Amino acid sequence: MKFKDDFFKLVNKIKSNENFAFVRFSDGEIAIMQNKRLVLADEHVILGETTHNFGYTTRDHKSFDPEKHQFLRDKLLEAYRYKADNYFVGSTCRSCDCASAEFKEWMLAEYGDIDESYTFANLLVNSNYPLFVNHFMKSLEDKKVAIVCNQSADLSLMPFEVIKDFRVGKNCIVNDWHLVEDMKEYIRTNQIRDTIFLFAASSLSEVLIYELFKDYNQNTYIDIGTTMHKYMQMELARDYLKAYWNGGIHFELLRSCNE
Repeated sequence: MKFKDDFFKLVNKIKSNENFAFVRFSDGEIAIMQNKRLVLADEHVILGETTHNFGYTTRDHKSFDPEKHQFLRDKLLEAYRYKADNYFVGSTCRSCDCASAEFKEWMLAEYGDIDESYTFANLLVNSNYPLFVNHFMKSLEDKKVAIVCNQSADLSLMPFEVIKDFRVGKNCIVNDWHLVEDMKEYIRTNQIRDTIFLFAASSLSEVLIYELFKDYNQNTYIDIGTTMHKYMQMELARDYLKAYWNGGIHFELLRSCNE
């Protein structure tokens, strides 16, 4: 099944020290790419003209204003359309219960000719999350790892050594663009090679991975999303995290993406 096969393709590249990039474009990125206003707040989410009655924790608060933040939209579209060897683009699928399934055809048209680098945005979560914990995490144990994460993340209990961390703060998708040049300078000055960079910085992750892989493809860059919140001692706000780590049952842990 492609959902699991593509997961193990990335894990095997880590094990064999083959550098690559993995970017993810799900509902938030799609909203920005379609130039819709996006607000993630405590008790509501604004998506375009629609307000939803659910919210996100303070650390997840985000805001994209099409009248002010076109630079983010432009870079996300660039990152999504970019084609290069070992640059893997995760996008939405046609699963009937996928939040962004309705945009599948739009995403395909934006990407262009589909190739073996086109995969699933949810590759590290849902029914693949137990594999992530038992295979992906173990594949990092003997690697050089750097990470981009929230300023409040505690990395003291990470199961592998983190040689460098870069921190993001409030609404990082528009406020922390300095990291593009900061990280390029770090790689260039220290001649960083064969290091795995992990990104947990919302849509900023896609911009960073794209910009870094273009110039320094001698390293690996992976958008890990919320997958390592447990290891970072952060709240388990996502349903798949709560179900897995608290021993519960949730349909997300059973859900696989399809083409």
